[in-house]
Amino acid sequence: MTAIGIIQGRLSEPVGDRIQAFPKEAWEKEFESASTLGLTAIEWIFEDPIEKNPLWTAEGRAHIRRLAEQSRIRVDQVCADYFMEHPFFRVPDEECEQSVSILKQLILHSAEIGANSIEIPLLDNSRIETEEEMQAVIKIMKDALPVAAENNLVLAFETSLEPERFVEFMRKLDHPNARVVYDIGNSASLGYNTTEEISMIGKYLSNVHVKDRSLGGSTVPLGTGNAKFGETFSALKQAGYTGPYTLQIARGERGRELETTRSHLDFLKKYL
Repeated sequence: MTAIGIIQGRLSEPVGDRIQAFPKEAWEKEFESASTLGLTAIEWIFEDPIEKNPLWTAEGRAHIRRLAEQSRIRVDQVCADYFMEHPFFRVPDEECEQSVSILKQLILHSAEIGANSIEIPLLDNSRIETEEEMQAVIKIMKDALPVAAENNLVLAFETSLEPERFVEFMRKLDHPNARVVYDIGNSASLGYNTTEEISMIGKYLSNVHVKDRSLGGSTVPLGTGNAKFGETFSALKQAGYTGPYTLQIARGERGRELETTRSHLDFLKKYL
């Protein structure tokens, strides 16, 4: 059976006007909601302020484990949006060193709640623009990847790099615990050829974010943007991908989050 999860926060009302944020007031309830919908996992969001995130305290991690066991909803992935706010380059050395320290602590904390992957978004404010920035990230990750391996975790990267450069990045990392998150919507927004892209990065995939975006635009309901879902799922099958899918869908009407998720889930299942 294909594992289908959902990014944290989509099962509750938005935090302010943000499409994605840690739902500090509703995160516990989301385990029950995910179970009701027949999902298998919640992808945890790790962002500032880290000291208020349950993942960052021993008591909080114990509570996460209890809820996961009771609901039978796993926390397989941790989405480390923190590193979009605090990139590993274009910052003072002391800030970079702090981010590296937090990454290593995050590996330990994520392993403790049973996660198998930390997803590191190299997008927007943390996007790689130059060869020097790529080399800086590679150096840092080569230091962190052995820690991940010791804790049976992978570090999965989501980038806006063109497919050729993304493959180059992964080859330079050259580590079995370095993997890729493929975001269908982000790829569609950038205008990449999904078949060519997946044929190049498919062997590195650890998770697929199910999302739709308009070309050069924002997130829209599944099937209404530039994503070519038929071609995408055909390419994933051709690449031999059998891993999980995570709904990272557009928000609908406030207060109708479960109904919105259910309709998107039905859309996804047509391709599975």
